[in-house]
Amino acid sequence: MDVWKFYDITHREHVICNPTSEEKLTRLVELLRLPVNAQVVDIACGKGEFLIRLAEAYDARGMGIDISPFVIAEAERRLQTRAPSADITFTQMNGADFKPGEPHSLDLASCIGASWVFGGHATTLETLICMVRPGGWVIVGEPYWRQEPSGDYLEASGCAREDFGSHFSNAEAGEQRGTELVHTIVSSKDDWDRYEGLQWFATAEYARTHPDDPDLANLVERVSKARAAYLRWGRDTLGWAIYMFRLRSAA
Repeated sequence: MDVWKFYDITHREHVICNPTSEEKLTRLVELLRLPVNAQVVDIACGKGEFLIRLAEAYDARGMGIDISPFVIAEAERRLQTRAPSADITFTQMNGADFKPGEPHSLDLASCIGASWVFGGHATTLETLICMVRPGGWVIVGEPYWRQEPSGDYLEASGCAREDFGSHFSNAEAGEQRGTELVHTIVSSKDDWDRYEGLQWFATAEYARTHPDDPDLANLVERVSKARAAYLRWGRDTLGWAIYMFRLRSAA
């Protein structure tokens, strides 16, 4: 089954394709206090919710990038509905290939919940830091271990122990690379339940309305296994947070 078709189906009910809430995203946007017409990029932008909110709040200008054609189409539709005059473009491409016109030129660079694009949390931070001006924002969303994962959970989820660190190590990684951690927005179990549960709901709806899809059996099996792993282990084991880093000005 095509990976982006899978994520399109399982995330059709989501406004935000991460385990956080609309209220927390609103708070993030408020705390940024960007200048009018701030220059921004959001890597792995999903349906564009964060970028559209930046345009609505600050007349931000910039680009949202995602490798999935499905979410790019949805992001463009939302932009035309909510902020049709905004200087925002959505582009389907591998986010790892994006380079701003000039290094250290953006007011904000973000990659929320997709550090796999750059090969991990540390390299994501390093890449985004090179994009923003001194005093600019580096915003990332990253999982962390709430507790030591069991071998059974790692096997069932397909994760490796070294894929993620602790909440502290996620924060420290930014501090060690010349940014200041100014805030974290930590997801609750309710946020996780919403994120995971909407995938189950969307899959059930798709199965009900598309019974002849040849990919259906594979879809249902994958979601069922993920649901069991989440309920048995993941809900108590894996956390997630948005980290707000600001690039320190040169001395």
